[in-house]
Amino acid sequence: MEQPSETLRLDWGELRRLSRGDAEDLNRAINESREHLMPWMPWAAGQDLQRTGEFLRRSEDAWEAGQAYEYAITSGGTTVGSCGLMRRIGPGGLDIGYWLHPGWTGRGLATTAVSALVRAGFELPGTDRMEIHHDAANHASAGVPRRLGFTEAGRVRVPEGPSAPGETGIDVTWRMHSRAGQGV
Repeated sequence: MEQPSETLRLDWGELRRLSRGDAEDLNRAINESREHLMPWMPWAAGQDLQRTGEFLRRSEDAWEAGQAYEYAITSGGTTVGSCGLMRRIGPGGLDIGYWLHPGWTGRGLATTAVSALVRAGFELPGTDRMEIHHDAANHASAGVPRRLGFTEAGRVRVPEGPSAPGETGIDVTWRMHSRAGQGV
């Protein structure tokens, strides 16, 4: 089974495959970002070192199974967020998720990281589309797919309602289809 590269180099840092050895560094970044993440990511409120370790174990298993590819977003060797490609939107599709430490936002890092994921994802055999999902109230997350040329594909009220305090309960889907031979 073909998998993306474990390291994706960027002008200002790199995306590096997450592993169990990243537990303390990733947990530090999450702790420092907790207030920034809690409005949008329900897992952030209760995340601790044990849960981070469990996430990393699941991430390693999912990578090996070809179901998800989770990366640390790093700059100067410091973890400043994470991102990933996940096979949870049906055959041929990859869902992209991302978050950044608040001290690193507003610099284009999320956009650059997601652009690298898009390139890596479309290099995988059988990938014909990528999606990004976020709550309608999360305007910062909406900027990333908009800047990269994704098309808003729909808005759906989540039946169970908002799952985090900043959410409206309206899921926005952005989609990009494979542009054979074209870079992002």
